[in-house]
Amino acid sequence: MELNNQPSFDAPIPGQSLTAELGARPWQSKPQYPTVDEAIDYYMERMSSEEFMIQLAEILESGVPVTILANTIQMAGVMEGKHTIDVGMLVLPMLMEMIMMVGDSAGIEYNNGLEDKNKPKVRDSLIAKVINTYSKEIEGIDLSTDDTEVEDEEEIIEEPKGLMARRT
Repeated sequence: MELNNQPSFDAPIPGQSLTAELGARPWQSKPQYPTVDEAIDYYMERMSSEEFMIQLAEILESGVPVTILANTIQMAGVMEGKHTIDVGMLVLPMLMEMIMMVGDSAGIEYNNGLEDKNKPKVRDSLIAKVINTYSKEIEGIDLSTDDTEVEDEEEIIEEPKGLMARRT
């Protein structure tokens, strides 16, 4: 089997997929719904169809947060040229309320995505159990430092010098 060492000139130019004529993309042209009211009307009509509600209920049951769903829907509207990104941000709370209303009417326990991310979550995985076990042990350990080390650090601190330094 012989390898062809000749360069291929039929390949696309690197970065060619990143270039397009100005205005060729839907989001670069005039939006179809330029105001918030028009965009809300568009989404209300679209989200009130039975097919959309069934799909939305299935997605909510799978555990996808409401914030992610609403952001995806509005971003798709921007990409399709339905409205601008700023109108999409203003419509986002209404989309979330509509999604939560569909979840409530279907009796689904959904994740609204508004919980504190820093709050530790209880998980059933083996790693989470090990972390919980060791975190309880660590809480019982006193990690305070000696007073002698703090005194040494205070002696090292010098007063600021320079043009804007405070004079005492």
